[in-house]
Amino acid sequence: MSLKHEELIKKMTLEEKASMCDGLDYWHSQPIERLGIKSVALNDGPHGIRKKGNPEEAKKGETDLLKGVPAICFPTASATACSWDVDLIREMGEALGDECRKEKVSVLLGPGTNIKRSPLCGRNFEYFSEDPVLAGEIAAAFINGVQSKGIGTSLKHYAANNQETRRMTVNTVVDERTLREIYLRPFEIAVRKAQPWTIMCAYNRLNGYYCAENKWLLTDVLRGDFGYENLIVTDWGAENERVPGLIAGQELEMPTSSGMGTKLIVDAVKDGTLDEAVLDHAVDLLLDMVDKSTATLGEYTYDPDEHHEIARRIASQCMVLMKNDNNILPLKKDKKLAVIGEMAKKPRYQGAGSSLINPIKLDCAYDTLKKMGIDFEYAQGYSTAKKNKISDDQFTEEAVNVAKNADTVLLFIGLTDEFETEGNDRRHLGIPPLHNRLVEEVLKVNKNVVVVLSGGAAVEMPWADSVPAILNAFLTGQASGSAVCDILYGDVNPSGKLSETYPFALEDNSSNNYFPGTSVSVEYREGIYVGYRYYDSANKAVRFPFGHGLSYTSFEYSDLKLSADSIKDTDTVTATFKIRNTGLRDGAEAAQLYVADVESTIYRPVKELKGFKKVFLKAGEEKEVSIELDKRAFAFYNVDAHDWQVETGEFKILIGASSRDIRLEASLNVESTVAYSIPDYSKMAPSYYSVDITNIPDEEFKAVLGHEIPPTQRDKSKPLTLMNTIEDAADGKWGGRLNRILKKFLGEDTMMSAVALQLPIKNFISMSFGIFSPRMAEGLLVILNDDKFAKGLRIIIGGFFKGGGFKQLGKLKQI
Repeated sequence: MSLKHEELIKKMTLEEKASMCDGLDYWHSQPIERLGIKSVALNDGPHGIRKKGNPEEAKKGETDLLKGVPAICFPTASATACSWDVDLIREMGEALGDECRKEKVSVLLGPGTNIKRSPLCGRNFEYFSEDPVLAGEIAAAFINGVQSKGIGTSLKHYAANNQETRRMTVNTVVDERTLREIYLRPFEIAVRKAQPWTIMCAYNRLNGYYCAENKWLLTDVLRGDFGYENLIVTDWGAENERVPGLIAGQELEMPTSSGMGTKLIVDAVKDGTLDEAVLDHAVDLLLDMVDKSTATLGEYTYDPDEHHEIARRIASQCMVLMKNDNNILPLKKDKKLAVIGEMAKKPRYQGAGSSLINPIKLDCAYDTLKKMGIDFEYAQGYSTAKKNKISDDQFTEEAVNVAKNADTVLLFIGLTDEFETEGNDRRHLGIPPLHNRLVEEVLKVNKNVVVVLSGGAAVEMPWADSVPAILNAFLTGQASGSAVCDILYGDVNPSGKLSETYPFALEDNSSNNYFPGTSVSVEYREGIYVGYRYYDSANKAVRFPFGHGLSYTSFEYSDLKLSADSIKDTDTVTATFKIRNTGLRDGAEAAQLYVADVESTIYRPVKELKGFKKVFLKAGEEKEVSIELDKRAFAFYNVDAHDWQVETGEFKILIGASSRDIRLEASLNVESTVAYSIPDYSKMAPSYYSVDITNIPDEEFKAVLGHEIPPTQRDKSKPLTLMNTIEDAADGKWGGRLNRILKKFLGEDTMMSAVALQLPIKNFISMSFGIFSPRMAEGLLVILNDDKFAKGLRIIIGGFFKGGGFKQLGKLKQI
């Protein structure tokens, strides 16, 4: 194994090499000053920079120490994917790269390209899509944009991390075909097209192995199959066992383990359980990252006002006009308006958690309308505060009175911060009940209602049939308020299209009966039938389909032609077609290409997205669009052959404005050049062929898994270990008391409560900067295993003082 930095590595001591595989603190890699090896700053993103405030600047009032440095807050991933515009997202990445250079951030921790398996995932606002091709292409564009500025990215969370519930310990049980076709595919696309500087492995276990020490996942697939060449870093606190992680192919543990990881590596090399060549290879990749991190060395600046306008333009291209009956939009400026909803003044522009940005400025629709000189009356409608002096009835009554006398009502509603956040999953698809009630009551006095919806994931809309217009603003960053007004008044023609399906009800979702699993595992029994792949294959009615989005103009598709009628799977084929803007306004259309296997031995979705292109057209203009397809557009993953395979036969090429709005169709014959036998599960797992997959029997799931289904419950006869959580101890005497105390203190369904209760005890050690020592963890386990409380408490107190707990407390300032 040749090393790029072999001469430098030879000069390093074993301890220095091991220390480089451990973080310096919460946000920096370990430097080796005597050899001139610099530290690299890794900071949260992905839709802006979350960097800790400088204490000196905080004293001068130049920054907020807790909120962090002010930064441009761009639209979240759930919004940017709805642009279907890779050039636009690359531009966003370039802007973020410039800002990282100014703030001397060498690696931006993003993007997140996990698949939206369930609309309940509390972190869906940070993810792109339910479709792997769209997610992968948008992720690649983001990465290429950031890295074009000499700034690294961290593609995350690898892999099958599709929920927040028990994310630190849950075992994701999923068959390999589903993994390859759905959950790993966006990572593969991004790696092949962009080579991110780092990839962040997820917290969860995947088929029994923690992602941070899963050799099949990190080395065999990521490096071997996908061709990944760079560094793998843990999610913050995702390390399980340091040496197995290093052997599996994961180089950097973050944040610092306060030297514990370093010692484990040194000891392993000395006792022969770790080949020093493995360590040297890890250090070589770390040194590569250091070498590339030169863009932050000099001084750099950017124009915040210019970047705000970029954020505004991106936001306006992401928003989706879901409904527009009788062309109620765009609005006319001389009409009297009622503006209802606190979100008009306090926009929900981003999600909560580690990606929370302190925006440089924040536009709201209320202020923008004032600046535009629009005549309107305002009613708060509801409050997002937990305690209010005004009753719900008073809010509603005021709103109804304001709505009565208006020509048109703008209703700003949606999900609040407490509904979707990192650390917690949603419990239902509803928005706050008062928001729904507000729509219903306003409709009684004024039918001209335009709903402006905010949120990072799909929601139920019981009023959707009754309101003439719905504009989905998602979480579109600090310029969301002005971007909304740009669309409402026609200064921007909406062109966003949904990157996820909006079902009528949660029960319609294919993963609903399996999400979020048990205290031990979550089973992906629905297999490949995720999102529209399920809804369309099962012919399930939906509120708004994948790819849907309206415009203030209209588009006509025509002249679909294929470069060949028949190909071998080693060939490519190009689909060309025309799009004409048949309306009176300039506009943009995101054309989508789906492939359907007409007849197959193995079960397949009725159609799958395989390409897309966003086309900008002046009124009356026509353009030709070309999309090239290769073998992967027609192939399924053959788990027996460990390879991608095309089943010889007829395929349909479908061109559409959404997955349910197919405008053009052509046929193509594809011939396989391999002689693999095609798996036939029709007798072993017939439910996957009939798409009756909401209650898959054990025997059928076992058949597609290819092995026994792992246990779904913890063996309570065994004592708790460092890998268990406080929540796991809830049935015990002292564990139950501790659970109740923490819930009362932190709240039942808060992010902090989830973190405290679902954090493995090992992480108390690794993420406390040495404050919580291994000896203290031993004492806690004595208590939680219902041994003597006093004995455990003595061990905890003794461990705190012996481990230098007071001395280590100062390190908390680094967070």
